[in-house]
Amino acid sequence: MEVLFHKTFEKKFAKLPKNVQKQASERIYVFSQNPMNPLLNNHSVEKRFPGCRSINISGDYRAIFKTQETSAIFINIGSHSDLYS
Repeated sequence: MEVLFHKTFEKKFAKLPKNVQKQASERIYVFSQNPMNPLLNNHSVEKRFPGCRSINISGDYRAIFKTQETSAIFINIGSHSDLYS
């Protein structure tokens, strides 16, 4: 699956701690190979982000994305409390 990044995602990614950036890059690579890999806990976040889904980056960090036919665009990343409050 082709993976794209929204400007908002890129800005927030750049502000993350380096170890979280590394883990996010690894998880997004796993996502590109198999979006439903159990490691990612790919799930709907329809209530907070209509039309979107989320994957786990680490214990507290999540990445939000929308899917299109053959691609996914990551639109936001952050801690669970930052994204859902």
